[in-house]
Amino acid sequence: MRMLEHTNVLKLKHCFYSTAEKDEVYLNLVLEFVPETVYRVSKHYVRMHQHMPIIYVQLYTYQICRGLNYLHHVVGVCHRDIKPQNLLVNPACHQLKICDFGSAKMLLPGEPNISYICSRYYRAPELIFGATEYTTAIDVWSAGCVLAELLLGQPLFPGESGVDQLVEIIKILGTPTREEIKCMNPNYSEFKFPQIKAHPWHKIFHKSMPSEAVDLVSRMLQYSPNLRCTALDACAHSFP
Repeated sequence: MRMLEHTNVLKLKHCFYSTAEKDEVYLNLVLEFVPETVYRVSKHYVRMHQHMPIIYVQLYTYQICRGLNYLHHVVGVCHRDIKPQNLLVNPACHQLKICDFGSAKMLLPGEPNISYICSRYYRAPELIFGATEYTTAIDVWSAGCVLAELLLGQPLFPGESGVDQLVEIIKILGTPTREEIKCMNPNYSEFKFPQIKAHPWHKIFHKSMPSEAVDLVSRMLQYSPNLRCTALDACAHSFP
């Protein structure tokens, strides 16, 4: 974390070790203080029976993607746990910072990674399919789920288990093609899914939703990781 230096990434101020009664050693991190999370801000509007103002959704989306672009292309790190609880917000100025790098990793070509990573609602389909050589595109999927959640006021894919998570995704994106499954995990051989058509994106969101917002969600939530827009592409999109 010491090498992370970006306006949209939480800053490590200091670190030190301490010991407990059983001679266990603990690493203590001193981080900059940011009082709120995107999760709590979103829940505030839900309790008020309101949707988050689009201007805030745009602000948060841009900053998430800006921070991810820095992590992916400047530092070479995949966060692997992007979710509303890990996005801190200063309510005074709406500055957003990505936090919690406990699952973060530099993804090296040819080096296997664990697939059981990332919180369920925000887990990319290639992870559900057991891929171990995934890319930073898993963070873009997670960010797309966060964007959709801010627009809807509730999670887009609220799966109750790992398998159910895939069912929730298929309900909206439709059944993945054989080629899409190959792109997600070339080693996945089992292909027995009921054929379900994709649900049109414009029917998922309220008709008053800006078309640019729906378009960005659709670009971030593609089955094939190589077809998803990058974090930088999302920053340059007309919505945020």
